[in-house]
Amino acid sequence: MTLENWTTIPLINLATVAAMMTVGWIFSVLRHNVTIVDSLWGLGFVLVAGVTFWTGNGFAGRSLLILILTAAWGLRLSVYLTWRNWGKAEDHRYGQWREKSGPYFWIVSIFKVFWLQAFFLWVISLVLQKAQLSPAPPRFTALDVIGTLVWMAGFVFEVVGDWQLARFKADPKNRGRVMDQGLWAWSRHPNYFGEFLIWWGFFLVALPTPGGWWTMISPIIISIVLLKMTGVPLTESALKTRRPGYAEYIDRTSTFFPRPPRRKNR
Repeated sequence: MTLENWTTIPLINLATVAAMMTVGWIFSVLRHNVTIVDSLWGLGFVLVAGVTFWTGNGFAGRSLLILILTAAWGLRLSVYLTWRNWGKAEDHRYGQWREKSGPYFWIVSIFKVFWLQAFFLWVISLVLQKAQLSPAPPRFTALDVIGTLVWMAGFVFEVVGDWQLARFKADPKNRGRVMDQGLWAWSRHPNYFGEFLIWWGFFLVALPTPGGWWTMISPIIISIVLLKMTGVPLTESALKTRRPGYAEYIDRTSTFFPRPPRRKNR
């Protein structure tokens, strides 16, 4: 990884995701709905990995591996969230921000929603950029294999968890009920657990590159967001009040890391 690579390409990537989010902001102003930012999240990582692959001169095999894994994850997530949110009202999280900001939310949202997410996206993507830009080691290592396997496990959890939840919600008989089947019987948030594994997998691929240890910042940020911020806490705060029986579901089901469900007390 040359100095020119590491000082130039990340800045190009920052400008790229900022431009993408700005376009998304314009669209959100026209539609009076900022939920589009959720669909842009995964797409932004794909753009970063694509730009880095085409402009960098790191080990081509590892760079291509990161591009493929990122594209599979990011495009799937973007398509899924677009499908899930299509034709629906603005997400309640953003709706609360809109209400608090009043008539100025249209301009506040570019800073508070779009550019802020662009910055966090870029910081988290440093693990991808480091793995792609480094020419050493010029071969695949055991950690590349292990990281890919961890990523694959996470991808399965995320895809299957989302699919099971979507199928459950599509059945009118399940309206108002708690999803506690399939992976959701083993973890209350299997899709979040999958996301957790995906980013620790990316870190393991980046780890054998010189100085790769510092890219741990990316999965640490993801882990904190999922476990302490907008992931589990925010999701459960809403479900506890909207889903009868959720307290019992909490008693018998692991919060995050999968394990067999506890048996109901007789």
